[in-house]
Amino acid sequence: MANYFFIGIGGSGMSAIAQILAGRGHGVSGSDRSNDSGVNGPFFGKLRELGIRLFPQDGSGVTADCDCVVVSTAIEDTVPDMASARRLGVPVKHRAQALAELFNSERGVAAGGTSGKSTVCGMAGVLLAEAGLDPSIINGGRMKNFGDGLLPGNARAGRSDLMVIESDESDGSIVNYQPAVSIITNVTKDHKTIPELIGLFETFISNTRELAVINADCPIASKLKTDGRKTVYYALDAEADIRPADVELFPFSSTFALGGEKYVLNVPGRHNVSNALAAIAVGRHLGIPEPELRRGIGAFAGIARRFDLIGEAGGVRVIDDFGHNPDKIRATIEALGNLPGRRLLVFQPHGFGPTKFMRDELIEVFAAKLRPEDRLYMPEIFYAGGSAERSVSSAEIIDAVVSRGRQAFFFETRSGIGDALVADAQAGDAIVVMGARDDTLTEFCRSVLSGLKSK
Repeated sequence: MANYFFIGIGGSGMSAIAQILAGRGHGVSGSDRSNDSGVNGPFFGKLRELGIRLFPQDGSGVTADCDCVVVSTAIEDTVPDMASARRLGVPVKHRAQALAELFNSERGVAAGGTSGKSTVCGMAGVLLAEAGLDPSIINGGRMKNFGDGLLPGNARAGRSDLMVIESDESDGSIVNYQPAVSIITNVTKDHKTIPELIGLFETFISNTRELAVINADCPIASKLKTDGRKTVYYALDAEADIRPADVELFPFSSTFALGGEKYVLNVPGRHNVSNALAAIAVGRHLGIPEPELRRGIGAFAGIARRFDLIGEAGGVRVIDDFGHNPDKIRATIEALGNLPGRRLLVFQPHGFGPTKFMRDELIEVFAAKLRPEDRLYMPEIFYAGGSAERSVSSAEIIDAVVSRGRQAFFFETRSGIGDALVADAQAGDAIVVMGARDDTLTEFCRSVLSGLKSK
């Protein structure tokens, strides 16, 4: 067994890997600025309960018996723990590299794709857990089936050799994984160009050892080269190996049939029926009987911030959603079609570079999917600091959507949007707050709900 030290162990991705390694019997320790400042004490206390030792981020935790120091992109070279690692000659690995080494030593299932991979990872993980296969799971999103209020629920430490992960194409790390089963939900423009994405996903398939599971409804994914790998295609509309019948969509659930048997899915939208088909393909490959597949799919409780109903007041539903690229936004708006009333959408763009990259596609999806009575509200682009070129503004997107005949409004601050939502909302409306990488959006949803209750 090896000894690992995590710098910034409080991060969701870092703590997830740390939990799995500790569950495997490795020595795990780490440091975090939040722990030093007394923030989120119950969470760090839970890590200690798992046998993970925590040290101040002053270099004292990195010692000669460390076999590896794990860091994320956010860790600067000036952190004292990094200086200790250099002085002692301890190897330093990026989080993605450490995860790949752990994952590649297991019988792994890797969920990839520009949209839906967190949900498919969660669905497949829950399905395997419900079938008694005891997988380990590392997800980019918080799985409602796991976690205890202290740990975030984006990891599960199992005792079998099965591991299910979300594999990320945005940083290119997807090519480091050698899965037994790979999943590609779709290939759409997000972070990288389509040619770049095709190269990454075809490498991902070529690294697959047993089975590639691909969405045949995606025109790009369905044409990826598989190099003779065993492949299962799933689809709602296209010809495929797994294709459901009798799909019924409800406001917060769905049903469909496979082989004459009815599946009940407790999350909404056609896109989630599609996601369920990918998870079922994995379960079938691993030999799970059909009744267990149905039970596992029905047990999936969802991923936080994926069409997450925060509450209802005065007949107005408030929904928190991770939608941040055109494909995700389209899926969310289409899922809203099963709700009555108007759609009052808030979209918080994150980062000037990504927003500029997807500007035209964002305009198109809002203009095409909003109805005349719906409303779109946008604050200025979220800016996390640094030297980003501010060559695009939310106001440009709003102006373009308005020019297409839709109701859209720009606000300098999010608080102004909150006031407008409370004033504008009517019984039967759905308020949906969309955006990524900003946990305060959930708090914003709660503040809007509070305003509606006092209206």
